[in-house]
Amino acid sequence: MIDASPWHSPMTATTSPDDSRSVRLKAATRDSHGALDKRIMAGDIFADRGNFARFLRVQYRFHRSIDALYASPALDALLPALHERRRLQQVRSDLQDLEQSLPGQDMAPLAADLPLPAALGWLYVAEGSNLGGTVLYKMAAALGLDRDFGARHLAAHPDGAARHWREFTAALDAVPLSAEQEQQVIDAADAAFRSVHGHVEVEFGA
Repeated sequence: MIDASPWHSPMTATTSPDDSRSVRLKAATRDSHGALDKRIMAGDIFADRGNFARFLRVQYRFHRSIDALYASPALDALLPALHERRRLQQVRSDLQDLEQSLPGQDMAPLAADLPLPAALGWLYVAEGSNLGGTVLYKMAAALGLDRDFGARHLAAHPDGAARHWREFTAALDAVPLSAEQEQQVIDAADAAFRSVHGHVEVEFGA
């Protein structure tokens, strides 16, 4: 079975050492990550453009909630070129291509000054979805969607999705944190996965 979830981001020895923070995050969030993957797959997002539009609405809700993090100078100093990784505008354009309204206007986005460990946890989930999204991008072609119409936010970075992910995880792994802060990163990543699961229930639950 194909894992049609953008949050499916397999990690191998080519992406990070076995004892790195990013690898530990993957292991610690396995349950919430796996539950989200299964729920996304159950949504059959490539059945038609209508289902794909629901998926885009999920993406918009998530990226709207985290968008302020990408404008944080403090985070950008730790994670080089972070501001270039934001995808909210691309998701918005994809929704507009499919003539969809923008959801989640009643949602309170995360604050730009979120504590560092929490911000790192949420960004880990966001960047992992970017890597996993490259699989979905290829599948979106069956619906006539691509980087110019409807699926631009899933297209790989010009440098390559894997390289872009490695650069992010290398920077993430290098941030000095205390043991308490390490757990806060894990808790935040788990909360991010569960947050997306909630968005899926809103858009696909009916």
